[in-house]
Amino acid sequence: MKVIELRKSIEQHFAAGPAAVGDPAATRAFEQLRTALEAGKVRAAERDAKAATGWRVNAWVKQGILLGFRLGVLAEIQAGALSFVDKHTFPPRQFEAEDGVRVVPGGSSVRAGAYVARGAVCMPPMYINTGAYVDEGTMVDSHALVGSCAQVGKRVHLSAAAQIGGVLEPVNASPVIIEDDVLVGGNCGVYEGTVVRRGAVLAAGTILTRGTPVFDLVSGEVLRATAEMPLMVPEGAVIVPGSRAVSKGKGREWGLSIYAPVIVKYRDEKTDLSTTLEELLR
Repeated sequence: MKVIELRKSIEQHFAAGPAAVGDPAATRAFEQLRTALEAGKVRAAERDAKAATGWRVNAWVKQGILLGFRLGVLAEIQAGALSFVDKHTFPPRQFEAEDGVRVVPGGSSVRAGAYVARGAVCMPPMYINTGAYVDEGTMVDSHALVGSCAQVGKRVHLSAAAQIGGVLEPVNASPVIIEDDVLVGGNCGVYEGTVVRRGAVLAAGTILTRGTPVFDLVSGEVLRATAEMPLMVPEGAVIVPGSRAVSKGKGREWGLSIYAPVIVKYRDEKTDLSTTLEELLR
């Protein structure tokens, strides 16, 4: 089935609501979508030069994933020696050596409907949820999460315990976008549709949300999300966790500060991708 035909079928069955349950045509449409997602032929979001963020959300793909949950029933699922109880429409993915994906032993899981490209490395234990897209050469380190429909580019390093938030509803909501060559440090959290541009570095412990302003010491600007646009981290930005003083009320009286991510510099052409964060910040 061509993508345009698959889209029409998914939208039709999603709009049918509970009536789609038990409909073999709805099941076939979902299974075709799941296969296309795993092959990287369709994505929850894709590059679009005409879009303000450079990315277009494919709401119908999210509708298809939600359709899969609607159609699914709880079932006992075996994956090697491990057993799970989940919707039968979203079993754990099984990889073969020919796929070129390293899934190191130790309790990792990739859910059906997620795309993991050749050359990706999955260090245990980590989790990639349905609808996510993980591109070539990316490492998903121990205890890292790639949430539903999140888009992760090429040669990204998601360090230990990094959290890339997911989103299914509302279906037109932008997922988190991590572009190529980004370093996400340990215990970072990127949520609520934040877009991290190519080559950016997030130091360990950096948290980015729609409501988090980012203070750019280089340009003197404060970067914020708006009603129309998510928080967007500029290309090559190096962000570290910082703080800003509370300027009024009890916070000022008590000498309190609140969390504030800070851009301390930008990577330049002389900065090799293998350069460590400590060297960048000297």
